[in-house]
Amino acid sequence: MVEYLQSALQLPFVWGLLLGLLIAGFLWKAGLTARRHAAIEIKRVQADMRELQGHLNTQLKINATGNEALNTELESLRRQNENLRVNLAALRQKPGRAEQRLLHIHDSAIRTLREQAPGFAAAWEKAVRQAEADLESADSGLKKLVRRIIPGLGNSSATPGQPGLVVTEERD
Repeated sequence: MVEYLQSALQLPFVWGLLLGLLIAGFLWKAGLTARRHAAIEIKRVQADMRELQGHLNTQLKINATGNEALNTELESLRRQNENLRVNLAALRQKPGRAEQRLLHIHDSAIRTLREQAPGFAAAWEKAVRQAEADLESADSGLKKLVRRIIPGLGNSSATPGQPGLVVTEERD
């Protein structure tokens, strides 16, 4: 058998066959190693994808919760704004405001008329116009604040010491 093996090793075909089988063995081993590395890499990439998908889902849930809270707050603020607008309109239409304004105008006009008594009709019209202008200017700024805090203080242009309009109630 050893002779047969020695005679076979002397043939170039056998050397070529052995060399080809050796190269095929190396290639087969390299293929197995590459396949193992590829399988490991695929598992790692899949794990990374699952992790990233989990992070994405968490982020989307957080964003959805935040957006829902913002939308709820926005809707609440819209309702509150509408309520405030309606309340403001109702307060502007409150009965007695126009009468109270007219009372202040006439009070101021009467005080001014007492100062300028010689010609009643002309003085009265002048006093009413002046009182209206005073009230219009008093609707803004510091005079408005003073008038709201102390209602009788910021309404007249009468001089100190002159009596103003005195309103009395009639009793039955």
